[in-house]
Amino acid sequence: MNKQLSWAIIITAAGWLLSSCKDDKASQPATPPPVPVNVYTVIKGKAAYYDQYPATVTPLNQVELRPQVNGYLTGIFFKDGSRIKKGQKLYTIDQQQYVANYQQAQANLQVQETNLTKAQKDADRYHELEKHDAIARQQVDYADAALEAAKKQVAAAQANVTSVQTGLRYTTIYAPFDGTIGISLAKLGTAVSAGQTLLNTISSDDPMAVDLSIDQKDLYRFEQLQRKNGGTKDSTFKLILPGQETYPHPGQIYLIDRAVDPQTGTIIARLVFPNKQSDLKAGMTANVQILNNANTEKVLIPQKAVVEQMGEYFVYTTDGKAAHQKKVSLGARIGDLVVVNNGVEAGEQVITDGLQKLKEGAPVQVGQPNASAPSAAK
Repeated sequence: MNKQLSWAIIITAAGWLLSSCKDDKASQPATPPPVPVNVYTVIKGKAAYYDQYPATVTPLNQVELRPQVNGYLTGIFFKDGSRIKKGQKLYTIDQQQYVANYQQAQANLQVQETNLTKAQKDADRYHELEKHDAIARQQVDYADAALEAAKKQVAAAQANVTSVQTGLRYTTIYAPFDGTIGISLAKLGTAVSAGQTLLNTISSDDPMAVDLSIDQKDLYRFEQLQRKNGGTKDSTFKLILPGQETYPHPGQIYLIDRAVDPQTGTIIARLVFPNKQSDLKAGMTANVQILNNANTEKVLIPQKAVVEQMGEYFVYTTDGKAAHQKKVSLGARIGDLVVVNNGVEAGEQVITDGLQKLKEGAPVQVGQPNASAPSAAK
């Protein structure tokens, strides 16, 4: 009886131990299978690429046309939006009042000149009589004073004529320089006020300026480009139009502003582009591409190997067994490649596929490595 009980206890204990082992194995997490990935061997190469800056097209010279006299608009002598030449007549303002004022000023001048002639003759005659003691000295003094007064009146009349003549001249408005004129904002018969009414705007159109804001850390580079070959036009500066077309003519640096904006740390650089066909219009927004042909070699990786997280950029490298996340600082994009300023080194292998399944330390199964990129990228 005791033997049977002993064997029952032994069998029960063995069953319990076997069951416990099975439960422990079931509770242990299964090892995840390795993630199949492709890798790219990081290389260094000389990279010729373009830095891109947002820019605004602006005329080198622009002026608003406002009348300098009051009156009614009596003539418009151009076609809206046309090209004009310096000195071309553009507008006329009613001249009747100004012509009448000019004629009146001329008549007043003639009267004063006549008075001057009379005063001169009187003074000459009195001085002749004085030589023979035939007239009182007081009379001679009066004659001299009248002569001086007559001279002052003539001078005042001449100044009035000049003033009125200027007003008459301002009734005709001429183009101050060659350029393109806009749509007239005033029509025939419109009452205009001196210095107030905006008639039109004229802007020069060949060449056209393109303004862009550059970071102060790029200032030295731009100054070097400005000195390069005396500013000769070449492929260094390209203009990308709003429709993403490349403007067919290269530009050059025209000037760099005098000071850096302390609030933004930027400074204005102005380029100029030829505009024979008037393709560039004032106020257009565009992008300027500036060739960055550095002699130093850059680290290049495929752009698809980069993962963005919260505004920061990462890549996954591998030693052939596991994935390791690394933070990187990126430079310019060149086609399917991107320049890495720091974070990875030449010779490392970065993962290019299967990134969505990866995390730090995840096992990987490396496929066929990608072919190396050329030594120079454009």
